[in-house]
Amino acid sequence: MTKLTKDEMWKAVSENNINYDGMFFYAVKSTGIYCRPSCKSKVPKRTNVLFFDNANQAETAGFRPCKRCRSDILKYQPIKDIAKRTKNLIDDMFHLKYELNEEISQLGITQHRLREIFKEEYGVTLTKYISNLQLEEGKRLLVETDEKIIDIAYSIGFGSLSSFYRFFKKQTGKSPAVYRKESLK
Repeated sequence: MTKLTKDEMWKAVSENNINYDGMFFYAVKSTGIYCRPSCKSKVPKRTNVLFFDNANQAETAGFRPCKRCRSDILKYQPIKDIAKRTKNLIDDMFHLKYELNEEISQLGITQHRLREIFKEEYGVTLTKYISNLQLEEGKRLLVETDEKIIDIAYSIGFGSLSSFYRFFKKQTGKSPAVYRKESLK
């Protein structure tokens, strides 16, 4: 890889370009902090900026890591971590509505922001994601088991048989009983 010029590095810093993260770090003399090129902090004056090949060089020169971009942890991505933790909770507990809501409330983020983060990360709303899990598990149980439909409905998180029937028919165009019967042919 060819070494970047100071002008190329400055352009990356002034544009908060994430593609340069890990290729170099910049430090701001007036604050004593070093950052990644993608840091969303206010763009410093060019005359106050020094460039380093790695975080260790910046620290050796007396700069401390930025608390905003966490320049000391290259792979730190708190938004992705929250989205992944939420997805894992849903995957494990989608059928336990109240317990799931309790666990999600412990993430320390508002429901509104969580919905935004999840949709941004996975391209689907939380509600749609949970519905997809319920539908797939409902289909699987209808075909692979001989459990009563009411037991399947409760086991995948529905509070009543009628709500499961409405949901299932809306999603598949068939009632659970018809779906089971046709799938077993």
